[in-house]
Amino acid sequence: MHPELARRIEAAAAVLRRGGLVAYPTETFYGLGALARDRAALARLARAKLRPEGKPLPLLAADLAQVEEVAVVTPEAARLAARFWPGPLTLVLAAVPGLDDAITAGTATVAIRVPGSDVARALARAAGGALVSTSANVSGEPPPADAAALSPALVARLDHVLDGGRTPGGLPSTIVSLAADGPRLVRAGVVPFEVVVTYL
Repeated sequence: MHPELARRIEAAAAVLRRGGLVAYPTETFYGLGALARDRAALARLARAKLRPEGKPLPLLAADLAQVEEVAVVTPEAARLAARFWPGPLTLVLAAVPGLDDAITAGTATVAIRVPGSDVARALARAAGGALVSTSANVSGEPPPADAAALSPALVARLDHVLDGGRTPGGLPSTIVSLAADGPRLVRAGVVPFEVVVTYL
């Protein structure tokens, strides 16, 4: 990784560790992040996005170890993680006890992935934990593919923007729920559901 980009990632991670809100690039669009364990930052994030209450917040993590800090990784989840992570597959798993309701929305589950973006993984690693990964837009607006496309109204509510260049855009991550009654497609995306189920 280029030293200048590494420096910018560390600066953004320091903001997250202090409870700040950061926009950052993922493997699809720009995401809006806060540390998943920071209750006050999560509340600020929901207000910044003008997000309806009762809607869960997806997370991303640097690696499987960070996933296990917030979610119960079943053998099925571990198989999918080995095949599709890092990458655009989000798994809905049982949340560990005590995970903030702002993330679970009372569902006792959490949607999480280890992203294909080197920058996003490095940011989570440097910040020290899983990050919220909701799209960096005001609710109802299209997600931005570069930092310059971020809504000025949203930027005014953030503490930092990590400019990692233009992201590929395209389809979002595929979301698959691994509930007791079997796998279920929550949102179609980059990874075809029929491919996912062949690894279960």
